[in-house]
Amino acid sequence: MMTRSFQSLFDPAALGLALVSCALALILSLAPATPAFAQGGPLRLTITNPNVQPLPFAVPTFEAETPGAEQLAADISRVIAADLTGTGVFREIPATAFVSTVDSFAQPVAYTDWRTINAQALITGAVAVNGGQVTVKFRLYDVFSGTELGAGQQLVGTTDGWRRMAHKVADQVYSRITGEGGYFDSRVVFVAETGPKNDRRKRLAIMDYDGANVQYLTDSSSIVLAPRFSPLGDRVIYTSWDSGFPRINALDVGTVTRQQLATQQGEMSFSPRFSRDGRSVIYSLSNGGNTDIWRTDIGTGQHQRLTNAPSIETAPSLSPDGARIVFESDRSGTQQLYVMSATGGEPQRISFGEGRYGSPVWSPRGDLIAFTKQNAGRFHIGVMRTDGSEERLLTASFLDESPTWSPNGRVLMFTRETQGESGAPAIYSVDVSGRNLQRVDTPAAASDASWGPLQP
Repeated sequence: MMTRSFQSLFDPAALGLALVSCALALILSLAPATPAFAQGGPLRLTITNPNVQPLPFAVPTFEAETPGAEQLAADISRVIAADLTGTGVFREIPATAFVSTVDSFAQPVAYTDWRTINAQALITGAVAVNGGQVTVKFRLYDVFSGTELGAGQQLVGTTDGWRRMAHKVADQVYSRITGEGGYFDSRVVFVAETGPKNDRRKRLAIMDYDGANVQYLTDSSSIVLAPRFSPLGDRVIYTSWDSGFPRINALDVGTVTRQQLATQQGEMSFSPRFSRDGRSVIYSLSNGGNTDIWRTDIGTGQHQRLTNAPSIETAPSLSPDGARIVFESDRSGTQQLYVMSATGGEPQRISFGEGRYGSPVWSPRGDLIAFTKQNAGRFHIGVMRTDGSEERLLTASFLDESPTWSPNGRVLMFTRETQGESGAPAIYSVDVSGRNLQRVDTPAAASDASWGPLQP
């Protein structure tokens, strides 16, 4: 288990406020934006158009404070740089452009040298290895104002957990500069797929947010679909066909043991999600040709029917406060999105654009709902306000579906499938502004991602 000992939490009074406030505007703005960098003074950003210039930063290879720590120091430095660059709002300055070096974690920063290459932020660090224990120290500097952003920090963990330590450093850097929570030290559960399109084998797998450290949780003996993390990230709930019919199973991620949940009896139960406290499950149940949304208390086995209509109600997702549910329904004649109380009641339709809407997911911030939209032969991932206003489409392809939110509500992962007999699904990510579309590296075809919370 990783432990952390912080020299101090960052002190807002000690921050380089120019860098923090301006970069925060860069990250949070959903409006069109253009940057303007002041030269020779504190960083200033003026946002006016959508082509945001990434913020330049430098990460000299961390110092190896003990013999044999050189490779680990280099690897940790590279993961930090990749995390930040992958956001699309940071740009790494390569080492070949450096005009000075950082040979010691304790040496003073030569701000003039870093300003010369237009580095706006500088990250320095050191790594020590003693037995199986790793200590990582780092500092973050606002180069243009010539100040350190908060106090230095120290992380302590095991050699096996070095990637997590790198992600935690990147999360701290991201948070100090943007004012938002990070998302790098998180995991994603997904469906790993192999074999031809007409005989695809599926099994549950889990990975770091960037595709590293893949671990398989089930075999491919039966079809599995729609895995979803619990609020604490310790369990996964999913739909399995191992009994011949779709049934809801829960799996403990640590022990890789599973149990079938005692949901209300019916022909099929599917599209499950944990409640916000992890004590109950909301899901769809098909019985007698009718599909409605139900809730089951995991501890007591008590069932509650939340919808009762002749239409198909499915894909429920709870608001962060647990008070409301968004779901998809064809009660209006086409597949649309509706919001209702978490205890049931009359739902309110929120989607009114052309086409069909499905797989809604409430943002962890509570301000947006992501969805899949099909219109004019194309599929899209989009977002809208919780009342259906300000709809924005972020992607378009032959088949985009199943969005899932990063822990900070800034990034969406989704499944994109290519066309034709050789077509296969892959996991992609996109910023909530519609920028920075990129594929997540997985060993083979992958679908149905669910992004878990930050790890403790």
